[in-house]
Amino acid sequence: MGSSAGFRRRPRRGSLQYWHRKKANRETPRIRVWNRISDVKLLGFAGYKAGMTHINFVDNRQKSPTKGEEIRVPVTILETPSINIFNIRLYSSDAYGKKVMAESFADNLDLKLAKRLDLPKKRANPEKLAELLSKASEVRVLAYTNPSETAIAKKKPDIMELAIGGDDVNAQFEYAKSILGTEVQIEDIFSSSESIDVHAVTKGKGFQGSIKRFGVSILHRKAHSDGRRKVATLGNWMAKTWRVPHPGQMGYHNRTESSKQILKIANAEESPITPKGGFVKYGEVKGKYALIAGSLPGPKKRLIRLTFAKRAHSGAFPAIESIEASTITQQR
Repeated sequence: MGSSAGFRRRPRRGSLQYWHRKKANRETPRIRVWNRISDVKLLGFAGYKAGMTHINFVDNRQKSPTKGEEIRVPVTILETPSINIFNIRLYSSDAYGKKVMAESFADNLDLKLAKRLDLPKKRANPEKLAELLSKASEVRVLAYTNPSETAIAKKKPDIMELAIGGDDVNAQFEYAKSILGTEVQIEDIFSSSESIDVHAVTKGKGFQGSIKRFGVSILHRKAHSDGRRKVATLGNWMAKTWRVPHPGQMGYHNRTESSKQILKIANAEESPITPKGGFVKYGEVKGKYALIAGSLPGPKKRLIRLTFAKRAHSGAFPAIESIEASTITQQR
């Protein structure tokens, strides 16, 4: 790591913000905390990353130095096919956290769900769950995506749990019953110019050394003939903490990026976004999509989950009337 004087001349190697640098257990990202809103509706959605481009529009931010001028903003195209709700769950809370009290499946389950889970032979009636509402603290639903509607060569749906807004458990349950067994579109939850948080599993890079993983300096050629791409000394033989640069897993981590903004929600049939030849390593965006300002974690075809933002975006754009997607960057 270097002498004590080295710490005064440069920052430490590696970020202490991300711990631990563990490979994600599954490709569907985990959401630990949901941002609560007063409206009784789903608190999240999901889509598949297609690629990036940039858009041209007139800056309408009141305090922006470029107000009234045409600007270019890089955006990520997220294809957002509908999701299907197939399960209702009741949760109870105690000193040890939340536990599932009971659940009920929809009547007509899609057979492609059998690729992901064992379909129940006996299905509880949602009306029987109403008897347990007095003991429940929260109602959530299970949903699955439809990747077959996209350009991804994938048949297995991705299953996820979604929380419901509002504070009244009875209102949450009535809403969950109304959408059980139905399709939900992205415009039912989010709208253009909405601030969101995105959750995804980053691009995996496998087992890497300390030089690439932590950015430590390559050792001098003359003094270290036994190897240069390593840390010269890590101290004594005692076990080292996670703060010390070691080789290990790099990438494929659960990550959350806060305060992104949806600039546009559209349908590819009415407003095409695919460049000539399709997006590289993805293909053609066929259905509904969302343009999200900036970049998103993960490679192309990766599942991206969207939730309502915890913090307001100070530099967010108001509703944009006319957006023109650039055809220059689309043809990369």
